[in-house]
Amino acid sequence: MSDAAEIQDDIVAGVVKWFDTAKGFGFVVSPDADRDILLHANVLRNFGQNSIADGSRIALRVVHTARGIQAKEVLSVAPPDLDALADQQREALPFDDTLVGGDLEPARVKWFDRAKGFGFANVFGLNEDVFIHIEILRRSSLANLQPGEAVAIRVAQGERGRLATQVTVWESAIDDQAELRSRAASGWRLREEAAE
Repeated sequence: MSDAAEIQDDIVAGVVKWFDTAKGFGFVVSPDADRDILLHANVLRNFGQNSIADGSRIALRVVHTARGIQAKEVLSVAPPDLDALADQQREALPFDDTLVGGDLEPARVKWFDRAKGFGFANVFGLNEDVFIHIEILRRSSLANLQPGEAVAIRVAQGERGRLATQVTVWESAIDDQAELRSRAASGWRLREEAAE
């Protein structure tokens, strides 16, 4: 019997057990699955992310084969539940974590060193560096960034300079701007109708 004859397609929700960008895969655990679910880097990249933080909540379309359960498509990703993480896993931010930042802005990663726990990016059109702490990545469902990677960031002014309060995939900035334009256009239409 071939694998193709045994494939069953399901949607499951789970939590990232671990994901290693160097190995190119990781595993997801779900109460809906009796075994760990293989998450390959290509499936994650098709969603628009190169990495994902351990503990991130994730919805997947999976296939059941004779060799196990594999993610076929990532449907959604949410940051880890920070309250549920053990204190030793959570790292305190080296700045005021109540800072919110402005709108999502397109940026390019200058460098990021996971071992050091930080890196920098530049918002397009600006020369100033924006500090990115690894805990912000975790809170944004990301585990690592690559030099030159396009991202969207919210930036706030901290005591020591500009810093990211959120880092997300590039498409988020595009979607955010499209939604703002759509809302603005709807508001404009509503004002015109009210004036008539």
